[in-house]
Amino acid sequence: MGDYSKALEFYEKSLKILEKALPSNHPHLASSYNNIGLVYHNMGDYSKALEFYEKSHKIREKALPPNHPSLATSYNNIGGVYDDMGDYSKALEFYEKSLKIREIALPPNHPDLAISYNNIGMAYLGKGDYSKALSFLEKALSIWQKSLPPNHPNIKTVTNSIDNVKKRM
Repeated sequence: MGDYSKALEFYEKSLKILEKALPSNHPHLASSYNNIGLVYHNMGDYSKALEFYEKSHKIREKALPPNHPSLATSYNNIGGVYDDMGDYSKALEFYEKSLKIREIALPPNHPDLAISYNNIGMAYLGKGDYSKALSFLEKALSIWQKSLPPNHPNIKTVTNSIDNVKKRM
């Protein structure tokens, strides 16, 4: 609904309860930090978003196996902040870490893999590397066409991105 202050209020109340009830490295705390980071990210407060995404990630690194999909989500979220800040090289660094985990942990046509391919493609687009952008965006499209209904918005979005890249090449 876009009511970020209300979302923060409730996420922070939840976090206070979790911090009292759980050990400091519990995965539920990581989820809570991640949710707060997401709100700050949506608000455009990138430094706060990174702060909370990184707190979440540190817990997940300690509490989860190295190829757990939640770690991939953490890397993806951190990459998204750098992407939105226009730091495409830093975004790629995190998106690629996310992709490595997803390639190991998920089946080859899982929609989350397509998210990684799409994000990497868009970061390459931001850097002006259109051939790499096109390659990754086409991988995303291929997976989404196999795993999502044909009218899903992700398919339309990535198709538009592919058209955009082709126009720039």
